[in-house]
Amino acid sequence: MPDSLLDANFWLTALAILGLLSLSAFFSGSETALTAASRGILRSQADKGSRGAKTALEVTDDSERMIGALLLGNNVVNILSASLATALLTRIFGTSGVAIATLVMTVLVLVFGEVLPKTLAITVPETVAARVAPVIRLIMWLFGPVIGLVQGLVRGVLGIFGVRTDPERNVLSLREEIAGAIALGHSEGVMEKEDRDRLLGALDLSHRNVSEIMTHRRQIEMIDASRPPAEIVAQVLASPHTRLPVFRGSDENILGVLHAKELWRAMEKHVREAGGDWSALARIDVVAVSMPAYFIPETTPLDEQMRQFLRRRTHFALVVDEYGALQGLITLEDILEEIVGEITDEFDVGEDRAIERTEGGDYLVDATLAIRSLNRALDWQLPDEEATTVGGLVIHEAQVIPNVGQTFHLHGLEIEVVGKEGNRLTRLRIRPPEAGGAG
Repeated sequence: MPDSLLDANFWLTALAILGLLSLSAFFSGSETALTAASRGILRSQADKGSRGAKTALEVTDDSERMIGALLLGNNVVNILSASLATALLTRIFGTSGVAIATLVMTVLVLVFGEVLPKTLAITVPETVAARVAPVIRLIMWLFGPVIGLVQGLVRGVLGIFGVRTDPERNVLSLREEIAGAIALGHSEGVMEKEDRDRLLGALDLSHRNVSEIMTHRRQIEMIDASRPPAEIVAQVLASPHTRLPVFRGSDENILGVLHAKELWRAMEKHVREAGGDWSALARIDVVAVSMPAYFIPETTPLDEQMRQFLRRRTHFALVVDEYGALQGLITLEDILEEIVGEITDEFDVGEDRAIERTEGGDYLVDATLAIRSLNRALDWQLPDEEATTVGGLVIHEAQVIPNVGQTFHLHGLEIEVVGKEGNRLTRLRIRPPEAGGAG
């Protein structure tokens, strides 16, 4: 190798190649760190005063421009370093220098420009992201026009094929990202099933309506205002509920909601004013002591309804459809149960019979049980898009109202109808597959 080849230009070119490889490593590591960093962790660090974390959040807010800047910088330095290496080695080895430059630069870029920095970045993504974010923000500003031109070109090409980019995609997918992290934590054994169910239940409130969890009108206990007061008092005493809708003539004609405590107060007042004469109870006007009924549409999201309950300081609402017809009722407890699971007390009747395990390993299930409750209790994945209750799912899938004794194979389960009243299913026997779950 002639000494003239190892002149100042040779060493300057070699140093330039090393500098470009360092920049390649920087861009590659930055891309991995900024895309892999948890925004939740960055937000926590920013709230604690980390300026780098705050900058990283700002940079990743515009992910399209960020990726454009990183790819632009990475490609420019990689292409330039390869060109310089080719010129340098061609000068030394002649035409064979092209092949040598290709081999050498492939190894150097792969090891030092890609794998090494990406491995480091993925190990501590939040730390790396916080440190590189100020530089990346500067690059995004400096090359803003070029990046914008590239973005426009990319969107135009994608538009030709009918693909439309959605700048709000990251915001909209946040819930799915959190839900996926929770499910992953449970599958890896770092989160208990109960904790997973509570967190996912809270996330789902905004995506579910009151019609999905309300007590159907067939199951609502009501008070007929036309009955004698003594019979009404006896009904309220025997009821496990403290609030009962009051109607007259038709159960569509709701006059109010009677609270047991208000009835006791009215009883005490009438008896006291009558000098202890209990016959005074006959003068109680149930409608007069009832609270005004609170009606809500069946399409109300659960999270909004919970806020309304807290704002109005009430726990009870009647659900109506678009025509104003009564569909059911919902309470604050119903919504809370979607988060924490079933809440029972000494007055709840039959709650423990909703799901019973037989000696043979089958499950006897109340057909009116919500599919979501069954999935939650047994960790199954039965679909609830077309039906709310287990019985409703059977009817939907079978496309008929089955008779007692009929058996259906649905979603990996064998479901037998064991109870029926009129056209309504009451009890089902579910035989899970040998694997012990439903898909």
